Amino acid sequence: MRLALAFCCALVAAPAAAQDNTQTLADIRQELSILYVEIQRLRGELNTTGGATGSGGGATTLDRVNAIEAEVTRLTALTERLQLDVDSVVRDGTNRIGDLEFRLCELEPDCDISSLGETPSLGGVTAETAGASAPSVQATPLPATPQPSGLAVAEQGDFDRANAAFENGDFADAVTAFQTFVDTYPGSPLSADAHYLRGEAEANLDRWNPAARAFLASFSAAPDGPRAPTALTSLGVALAQIGQPEEACLTLAEVSVRYPGSPSVAEAQAEMGRLGCQ
Repeated sequence: MRLALAFCCALVAAPAAAQDNTQTLADIRQELSILYVEIQRLRGELNTTGGATGSGGGATTLDRVNAIEAEVTRLTALTERLQLDVDSVVRDGTNRIGDLEFRLCELEPDCDISSLGETPSLGGVTAETAGASAPSVQATPLPATPQPSGLAVAEQGDFDRANAAFENGDFADAVTAFQTFVDTYPGSPLSADAHYLRGEAEANLDRWNPAARAFLASFSAAPDGPRAPTALTSLGVALAQIGQPEEACLTLAEVSVRYPGSPSVAEAQAEMGRLGCQ
């Protein structure tokens, strides 16, 4: 009876874990390892008692345990392949963004390459978070009442003032204000918008090198955000303006690949036609 109860508990635990979509690959692999150990323990008990009963029931149960073990092995291999695929995508995307940042810095006279630092991993995945589950973190309340959107007290006001300068055509002031904003509020939910509008302001001033860097920063800040397709398209346009047609074509081609349903696809394809991209 104890054996049957333990076996049922092990079977119930597996689908329950699979239904938790918030788990990381590392969590799944850990639970599979635990389940595998439990199956080995159950198999040992079955082998010990099978000879004493002399019935065929033990063999049938053992076959079922073997089948479960085979499925666990298959899922473990699949999890490992998925983790390798995710790591490969993150590594490739991060390297490409870092390469673009380096090239843009080389083209900008006032840019110090040594100040670039290490490119943040695409999607926020780091070596520490890739192999372990990220804990649930709750923000510490500010002394003052936070805005409904979760912004800092003065954050929305600073962004609105920078945006007002942009809309009024004061592009030089807008560039300064948006740069101050991203420096003051790193990681803000408005960072992608601030970088993008700074890039538009730089483009209106015909300063395409810093514009390209701003568009790249906007895309890197939120590659899955609503501003990302437009930022990637604008980056392609800016790369063409600074004499990098090959990189421009590759960047513009990524728009339809990453965001097939976005209105920016038509704009990117039109720009590719103008550049004569193959």
